[in-house]
Amino acid sequence: MSPKIKSKKMKKLFLSLFLIVSMLTTKADEGMWLPMLLGKQVYNDMVKRGLKLTKEQLYSINKSSLKDAIIIFGRGCTGEIVSDQGLIFTNHHCGYEAIASASSVQNNYLRDGFYAYNKDQEIKSELTVQFLDKIVDVTAEVEAGLKGLSWNDRVKKITEVYKSITDKVADKENGIAGRIYSMFKDNQYIMYVYKTYKDVRLVGTPPESIGKFGGDTDNWEWPRHTGDFSIFRVYASKDGKPTEYSKENVPLKPKHFLPVSIKGIKDGDYAMIYGYPGGTNRYETSYGVKLKNEVENPALVALRDMRLKYMHEQMIKDPAVKLKLASDYAGIANYWKFFDGETKQLIKFNTYGQKQQFEKDFSVWAKGKSEYENIFTDYEKNYASWTPYSKHRQYLREGILGSPLCSFASSLITLEQVLTKQGATPEEIKKAIDAADAARKSFIKNEDIPSDKNILAAVAKSFYSDIEKSQHPKGTFEKLSVYGDLQEEFTYKKWATDVFAKTMILNCEAWHDFVMKPTVSALQDDPAFEFASSILKNYNANYASIYTAFVNKNNELGRSYLKGIMERNPVAASKMYPDANFSMRVSFGNVKSYKPKDALFCDYVTTAKGIMEKYVPGDYEFDLPSKEVELIKKKDFGQYIDKSRNDLVVAFITTNDITGGNSGSPVIDGNGNLIGLAFDGNYEALSHKIAFDKDLNRTICVDVRYVLWCIDKLGGAKNLIDEIKPIK
Repeated sequence: MSPKIKSKKMKKLFLSLFLIVSMLTTKADEGMWLPMLLGKQVYNDMVKRGLKLTKEQLYSINKSSLKDAIIIFGRGCTGEIVSDQGLIFTNHHCGYEAIASASSVQNNYLRDGFYAYNKDQEIKSELTVQFLDKIVDVTAEVEAGLKGLSWNDRVKKITEVYKSITDKVADKENGIAGRIYSMFKDNQYIMYVYKTYKDVRLVGTPPESIGKFGGDTDNWEWPRHTGDFSIFRVYASKDGKPTEYSKENVPLKPKHFLPVSIKGIKDGDYAMIYGYPGGTNRYETSYGVKLKNEVENPALVALRDMRLKYMHEQMIKDPAVKLKLASDYAGIANYWKFFDGETKQLIKFNTYGQKQQFEKDFSVWAKGKSEYENIFTDYEKNYASWTPYSKHRQYLREGILGSPLCSFASSLITLEQVLTKQGATPEEIKKAIDAADAARKSFIKNEDIPSDKNILAAVAKSFYSDIEKSQHPKGTFEKLSVYGDLQEEFTYKKWATDVFAKTMILNCEAWHDFVMKPTVSALQDDPAFEFASSILKNYNANYASIYTAFVNKNNELGRSYLKGIMERNPVAASKMYPDANFSMRVSFGNVKSYKPKDALFCDYVTTAKGIMEKYVPGDYEFDLPSKEVELIKKKDFGQYIDKSRNDLVVAFITTNDITGGNSGSPVIDGNGNLIGLAFDGNYEALSHKIAFDKDLNRTICVDVRYVLWCIDKLGGAKNLIDEIKPIK
């Protein structure tokens, strides 16, 4: 063998080994670890980085531990208990909907801020919080219940098996319920047991100009100067049990709460984050990355961009409209920018190419192993079967159903089914009508006709232009052609105006007549229902089953693929972590500055000086309360000042591994004290759901000193400072 050939082979072997190691082992600071396994997997690494706590202080079933201070907040965020009276810190954007709901034009807490100076002033919300009681590995029980079944039969039966296990721990009177999570793509099953509390009250929020300072412009960006926090309190019955809201309820006495430190931070300090990351797909295949980059993300970004444009046009005109649309707008905007950045970073780092190389090496190892050798042939076939319809699904979900009117109208298909059901009883019909009527009341409350009319026209034109004509519902767009040329924007605007003028959904008198005498013909003749239902029915009849088959096959292949990855290298597999799935996880790292590109250095903190540099009086995104401007100019920072900088630290960055769902998560120092709240990631590492970048990944956190300064100096809520008792 010639030296050149030998050298090439050695390089190829080295690359192969490198890819195996990089895929199976976590990079510095990467990892969303299961709390119960910290002692076995990474505790020693945590200590080396600066942790001063014992394993039992991190997670314990029998004694109070850090996990007892961490909660699922609402429907998709994290919060933490910071006092012995059930006081909760979370992000402003996590409390946004509750703050907006508590607000009115007269008492606009979203705009002006709010603090309760005593418990009687705290405001009822519809929020719930969940405390983690314990974590149990139930893999053996789940597999026993599914033994011998084909994959499709497993899918059908797994809910029943889950229920048989969670029923054993359920205690409705005490708010206790179990939830089973699939880990490592169905290779392991873990049950988390939660206690849910339903009486959660708004205690405080900064003005939106602080809580969302920087708006969409600064979203996913560093440096950041956003005071992204809000304050709530959880209540219980007098005997400490979860219960519905009552004036007789008392603040919950928690098992554990986080001490709040105003000592300050420095570059290199240990940082740990507990929370509920919503979802990652770190073991995604090259096929999934390709579909995301080429079809799914571009469609989502374009459709959300259009919806945001029309909502924003109306929000800046009227404070009442802004209040009405604020929560929806914030949610749409957040992941509009995320998915745009994700695609750019995945392409920049050649994630697709890296995945392909790993899969080639896996296939070499799998040759002759019947369970694994055809995995990627099957993946290729599976993606080929679904890819032609992927854009259609995105345009339905993010486009057609992105119109609030279309979304509500399409929900009436359930009512149509009852009205057309042979032998439907009067009781069944009344129940369906009452449900539709209640849903309509909620829809009308939040509907903004001017923006929705523009959205409907735009999404209809986009669907017609961008989706294969063979996939269009028959007759739907032919009917629109009476309004003009289907290539022209004006045609759709004219049609949308007609739909909004004629639909009974927006006409209280016509809707009342329909409710009093519901007929299927009246429903089917409604122009909003006719259009929305035709698109959805077409998808359900022709493409939904293809998507379901695609997902099921992908999951089946994913289970085998990940099993093979772990079998290929058992030593590395022992320190793998499962993808995020909104179960409690722990990540650890350090406060750390970074260099995002050549000649550019980013410090690890931002300060009040930077707030003033961004401040633009009257601006939609960069305005400030006059009192904040005055206090900053005076450098009136009180005990919260960072003496080394003679300034107030607003935010800082860490190397922690987080994702959506971690919003509101506590950033904890080596002694178990709260030093900040995680609220965002940085643009340079938005590929993090699929690929973690060890050099550029940063978690953006609001410094707890800025939080307390806003509460104390701006809000005058010294009662809350006294309750928290900050550690100096």
